[in-house]
Amino acid sequence: MKMSEELEVEFAKQITREYESSFLYRQLAIEVELRDLPGMASWLRAQSAEELTHADRLIKHLTDRDNHPVIGDISIPSIKVEEVADVFEIALEAERAVSEGIRNLYIQAEAEHDLDSRPTIDWFISEQVEEEATVCESRGRPGVFPGPGAARLPTVRYRTAA
Repeated sequence: MKMSEELEVEFAKQITREYESSFLYRQLAIEVELRDLPGMASWLRAQSAEELTHADRLIKHLTDRDNHPVIGDISIPSIKVEEVADVFEIALEAERAVSEGIRNLYIQAEAEHDLDSRPTIDWFISEQVEEEATVCESRGRPGVFPGPGAARLPTVRYRTAA
């Protein structure tokens, strides 16, 4: 069943957020690459790629329902990384913004009684809980960042898209 134009617009906003998040993670990867932290850069590049799969999942949901996905204007904030810990603060702020967008999408779909969007949105809600937890775990350990150029990441849990 085709969704309403209003809900389609909300999905388009979320698609755009996912692209913005991908580009943000890629820029963060560049920042840590310049600090000679290849492992951390690799993790950030993987996060960037994952955000693109999220956008694709939303796009597929719209096309499956005979709607027209649109990628909006991409806006990426200026990034200032003085310490490695800044990377995780920036990433967490971005993940929280994405989570807020998913919650708004949920509220709009519920208001319209759009049950067909529910499985997709529910998946994204669970995914965002995990995304925020991963970034919090990475940034929240005392002593992980003893000084410039020193960092380690927790074990990354890889998962396949459902």
